[in-house]
Amino acid sequence: MRIRRFLCGLVFLAVQNSALAWWNDAWSSRKPIALDGGVTGADVQETLAEFPVLVRLHAGNFAYFLDLAENGRDIRFMADDKTPLKHHVEKFDAINEMALVWVKAPQFRGGISTDSIWMYYGNAEAPDGGDANGTYDVHQALVLHFDETDPMPKDATAYGNHAADSKAAPEPAGWIGAAAQFTGAGGIAINANPALQLSPDKGWTFSAWLKIDQAQSNAYVLHAAEGENALELSVRDTGLVAKYANNGQGVETSPAPLQLGKWQHIAVVLRTDKLELYLDGNKAGESPASAGPMNPMVTLGAGAAGDSLIGFLDEVQIANTARSADWIKLLARSQSADFNVLGFGQDESKQGAGGPNYFVIILQSLTVDGWVVIALCGVMFVISALVMVTKGLAISRANKDNRAFLDQYRNMDASADPGALDQEETEEEKELSESEFLAAVVGKHDHFQSSPVYHVYHAGVQELKKRFGTLANQPLTDEALNVLRARLDAAVVREGQKLNRNMVLLTIAISGGPFLGLLGTVLGVMITFAVIAATGDVNINSIAPGISGALLATVAGLAVAIPALFGYNYLLTQIKDLTAEMRVFTDEFLAMVSERLAERHRGG
Repeated sequence: MRIRRFLCGLVFLAVQNSALAWWNDAWSSRKPIALDGGVTGADVQETLAEFPVLVRLHAGNFAYFLDLAENGRDIRFMADDKTPLKHHVEKFDAINEMALVWVKAPQFRGGISTDSIWMYYGNAEAPDGGDANGTYDVHQALVLHFDETDPMPKDATAYGNHAADSKAAPEPAGWIGAAAQFTGAGGIAINANPALQLSPDKGWTFSAWLKIDQAQSNAYVLHAAEGENALELSVRDTGLVAKYANNGQGVETSPAPLQLGKWQHIAVVLRTDKLELYLDGNKAGESPASAGPMNPMVTLGAGAAGDSLIGFLDEVQIANTARSADWIKLLARSQSADFNVLGFGQDESKQGAGGPNYFVIILQSLTVDGWVVIALCGVMFVISALVMVTKGLAISRANKDNRAFLDQYRNMDASADPGALDQEETEEEKELSESEFLAAVVGKHDHFQSSPVYHVYHAGVQELKKRFGTLANQPLTDEALNVLRARLDAAVVREGQKLNRNMVLLTIAISGGPFLGLLGTVLGVMITFAVIAATGDVNINSIAPGISGALLATVAGLAVAIPALFGYNYLLTQIKDLTAEMRVFTDEFLAMVSERLAERHRGG
């Protein structure tokens, strides 16, 4: 059993080391990206090979756009075994912090949510590593991303099936980057090519993102035809219909309802024996069909006799094979922001051996004044922490002794001596009474030594004994009662002072910490700009380290103030409760003593 555990441990460490091994020292940073094929992500069952995954980078999942080289040319993707993955950047905008990158995943395992790949970045000298042609498998015959600066759509695959003619206009705000806008004036024509050929034994697949804002009579989304053979996808009213004709014999699916004004993923798959229509990754209809060979001319957004589309298309893909239902589902979900097919982990740096090193950079950028302020904040933090810990322990012990004393006091017999619970202080107790913390931690607790209520009771009993010698058979005049009340009130005040001792240190930390930190930040910013003015070097690399170091002083001040604020409010509430208990006990004790002495006097 031990040998088995040892071997399992070695396997685990080997897997971990493989996943954590750094691919290339020239790249300073990397980011893990999880591939979720389970129900929480893609929700597919098959293992799909060479699948092109869309990686959407934005400020919400990636904070280091300024660390990337121009146009993201230094971006690289690796499998866990450091195998380079083909990829290409569709769009990169460092100013607006967004990027669209397509990555060929060697395999996307259905039902598995633990697979991951790595994105490396941070090499200003790196050449462009993009390879659009290699991002897709051999069956992918056409991919149109659309470019807002190019009115003629270009094919991203190695087959180069670029548009021969286009009446569509580029639309910058597409579903994935730019899109093609169709105004009813015509479509996009793509000439026949052997790569686009339909073989009956292989099938054919078309997919795209579609948005329409109005109902249409019979607007073509796709028209792929050769002679009497044709595969069509059209919008009728607000329904999507797939139609296939082989030697003039046609079949079509039932209309699948579209939502106006919303981007939806559409796909049509022609298999050997049937025609399938998909909407948002789910099968929306099918019809029996007998596939025949054709090398079609492809038209997007229009038919052979017109019937042009009014709407938008984005990310048009054609494969010369019948893709599986899971492939279509993964296409829709991986390209949609509504599903968490990809999970983005914490960025790592080479210097940190798997962890961020940004705090090290900030600390290295601190000036002397910043270190002085942070040191002062550190002293304040230590003092406030000691106050909170010692005061918390003392109050906890006081509450415990209060409960024990009040339980015995309230269970005293009516005829018992009111001073029966009082005991004389020992010399050790008198010494410890000056420190509530030491009294709570190392003092004895055999007769409620840490109880503020008992201390008030003790003061009252001692005053009565001082004036009357013994509490039995002695009348209590109004003057004596007032003296006793004054003695009890004085004891309450002294106990309150003891409870509030050192609380002012917390208020100093709360109010002084942020201002001290702000002082350090202002000084740091002033010094940074003074250096820039003296050297004349104005760039982000000269400003950022000094500013980040200066801001650390404010963080230090807040790190002192925030815990102190929480601790102060909690302790203050506890002290108020203890003070209230002493006030209530004072009234109860005076009433009880007055009543019992009066009864004994009358009885005597």
